[in-house]
Amino acid sequence: MNSVVGRARIDQWYRRQDKGEAFLVTAYDDKSRTIEIQTFDGDVDEIDEEVWSTLPLELAEPPENWTGPVDDVEVDDLGYTETDMAEADWSAPLQPLAPAGEAWEDTTDETERDAEGEGVPEEELALDNPISKARLS
Repeated sequence: MNSVVGRARIDQWYRRQDKGEAFLVTAYDDKSRTIEIQTFDGDVDEIDEEVWSTLPLELAEPPENWTGPVDDVEVDDLGYTETDMAEADWSAPLQPLAPAGEAWEDTTDETERDAEGEGVPEEELALDNPISKARLS
């Protein structure tokens, strides 16, 4: 047997030291005495038990991204996203959204605006107010 890793273990990842290729042992066939493997790219192969013992192998960690052998996987199918929510997020009552005002919009109430809709003047001119005209005369 391989002196570094020993017998092949099903569901264990290994790396070939000579090629740098990682693979997963998927099964062992007692009848043919072969070890069935699958590479990260999805390729399936068999290794004879005698050849296994001569390969320069080391144990490897499973890849973080398991989608290598699977075609056309969408990010949403992975089970994790940047927008994961906790149960508390789902059970919290909805809060109404206040519409955001634009910087150019005048927030003055319409009743406080002058006749042209331009807003209230900073100071009232004496000639604009008929009561003030009476006092001036």
